[in-house]
Amino acid sequence: MRGLPQVKTRRVTAGVASVLALSLGASACGGGGDDNDGSGGNGKKDAALTSIVNASSKKGGTVTYEHSDVPDSLDPGNTYYGWVQNFSRLYGRTLTSFKPAAGKEGLEVVPDLAESLGQPSDDAKTWAYKLRKGVKFQDGTPVTSKDVKYAIERSNFSPEALSNGPTYFKSYLVGGDKYKGPYKDKSPEGIKSIETPDDQTIVFKLKQPFADFDYLATFSQTAPVPRAKDDGAKYVQHIVSSGPYQFQSYEEGRSATLVRNPQWDPKTDPIRKALPDKITIKFKVNPVTVDNNLLADKITADAAGTGVQPQTQPKVLRGKYANQTDSSYAGATQYIALNVNVKPFDNVHCRKAVQWGLDKQSVLDAMGGSPKGDVATTLLPPSVNGYTKFDTYPSAGHKGDVAKAKEELKACGKPNGFNTILTARSDRPAEVAAATAIQASLKKIGVNIEIKQFPSGKYFSNFAGVPSYVHQNKLGMLSMAWGADWPTGFGFLDQIINGAAIKPSGGNNLMELDDPKINKALTDAIANTDDAARTKAWGDIDKMVLDNASVVPLVYRKNLLLRPASAANVTVTQAYLGMYDYLLMSSTK
Repeated sequence: MRGLPQVKTRRVTAGVASVLALSLGASACGGGGDDNDGSGGNGKKDAALTSIVNASSKKGGTVTYEHSDVPDSLDPGNTYYGWVQNFSRLYGRTLTSFKPAAGKEGLEVVPDLAESLGQPSDDAKTWAYKLRKGVKFQDGTPVTSKDVKYAIERSNFSPEALSNGPTYFKSYLVGGDKYKGPYKDKSPEGIKSIETPDDQTIVFKLKQPFADFDYLATFSQTAPVPRAKDDGAKYVQHIVSSGPYQFQSYEEGRSATLVRNPQWDPKTDPIRKALPDKITIKFKVNPVTVDNNLLADKITADAAGTGVQPQTQPKVLRGKYANQTDSSYAGATQYIALNVNVKPFDNVHCRKAVQWGLDKQSVLDAMGGSPKGDVATTLLPPSVNGYTKFDTYPSAGHKGDVAKAKEELKACGKPNGFNTILTARSDRPAEVAAATAIQASLKKIGVNIEIKQFPSGKYFSNFAGVPSYVHQNKLGMLSMAWGADWPTGFGFLDQIINGAAIKPSGGNNLMELDDPKINKALTDAIANTDDAARTKAWGDIDKMVLDNASVVPLVYRKNLLLRPASAANVTVTQAYLGMYDYLLMSSTK
C-alpha cells in the first residue's frame, strides 16, 4: 500500500500466527514498553508499540491532524494511501476491519459492517457476508448489501473516474474482465458475480480460490456508497458517511473537518469509540512545520504517519522528547523501480549494473540512518509472512560492487555508463535525500542521474503511475515506498509486480513488470489452500523479481513517530503501516 492496510480466515490461521510473531519481534527490537495492561506508559519510549499510551474514555474535544501534501483522494473508493485507508474508517465502515488495539491484537481482523468474518465455500471460490442490521447513512437511509456491491463496482471498474485504488475485485471476480462499471453499464443488476439475495447478504463468486479474502474485505472499497448520491470523481466533495463522523466541510487541497454523525448507532459498531467531537486535518503543511507543531503540542498527529523528518530527528532521539517517541517497523520497503519500458532499462544488464553499483548504506544514512530502518536486500520486508532472507547482489557493507557493475555495463552495451532520470516526491525530504545519495553513488560507475520532483498527492495519478507520461518523459528510475495491503506475501506483492495491475493511471507497478512466469506464480500461490506451501511461494516469487532486476530494494522502513504530551489513546497499528491508529486517538486524557 502506498505510503505505507495489512486477517484471519480459517484457511490462513497458521500464516497469520507467524506474521504476529514477526511483528512482535520487530517491535521488541525497538525496546517496546513493558506495560501490557492497556494503560500504557506515561511518556515511555516505544510505549505505544505494545500498549495504549495515555488511555482515556472521556468524550469531547478536537483531534487535529496535518499532512505535508494532499491525499490521493478521501473518497474511500478512490484511494491507495495507507494513511487514508486508516483515516477513512472514521466515516466509512467496511465489511471487515483491523481491530483497534495495541500490539499483536492490532493485526487481528474483526467484523465491522458484517456480523462475522466471511463464510467461504469448501474451495474458497465463494465468500458470503451478512451485514449488521440497524446501520444507517448520515441521512438516515439504511445501509444495504446493494450499497456495498455498488461501492465495489464503482471503485474497481471505473478507471475513467476513479483510478487510484487496487484492482483485486476486478481481477478475481467472475466476469471482472468484461464488466464495464456502473457509469457505463446502466443496468440495475450490475456485475453478476456479486449477489445480493436480500438487504443483509452479499455473496462474492470468484474465478479461483482466494484464501486471503477476509483481508480484502478490510479495504475502504467495501465501504457502502448510495448509488443515488454518487457522481463519480465529484463524490469526494460530498461523501455520505456510514461511520461515526461525517464531513462538515471539505476544501480540496486545503483542509477537511469531520463532526459527529447523528445517525451512527454505537450498538451496531463494536470497534469505534468515537470519543472526539470534531476531527480536523490540514493539507500542504511543510513537513518540518508539522514536526515543530508536534513538538509544541499544537496538533495530535502527523496524518502521513511516516515519522519525523531528518532535520527533526536529532531533537527527538535524546532529551525531553525521547520518551515521546515510538520507533515502529512499517511493514514496508522503500525501493527504486526500474521501468522496463524506458531505455536503457529494457536491457536486464543495465538494470543489474544499477543493482551492483548502488551504495545502499549511503542511501540509508542520507535518510537519517538506523532510526529510519535497515538496508534492504529483498522486496518483501521481514514482518510480512513469506519473507525469505537472501541477497542477490551482495557487497561488503552494502556499499556496492563497482567492478561487477562495470561488467554489467559492458554486457548491456553501455561501457561508459548512461544518463537517466530519477523521480522523488517533493514534499518528502527523506525521499529527496535518498535520491541525492543514489545520484552520487551511481555517478561512480558512469550512470548520470537527473532528479525530477513531483508532489506526492498526484504522484501516481498524474506522473509516476501513468505509463504514457513515464515513457514520454523517459523516467527510468522511480522512487517508491510500499507497505502490505495485508501482511502476507500476496498482500504485499500482487499490486506492484503483477502485470494485471498495470493501469493507464494511478498504477503501482512502476516497473511495468509483466513477466508471465511471475504472474502465474502469484495466481497459483493465492489459490493454494496449504498454508506452508503458500508461504514458501512468496519468498520464491521475491527471488524471481530480484533476478529480473527491475526492483532495487533500499530500506526496510521504520517510522520514528512523535506523540505530543497531551495526546490521548495513542497506539501504533502495524495493520496500517506502523502509524498511529486514528480510531483510537482522542484529544482528552
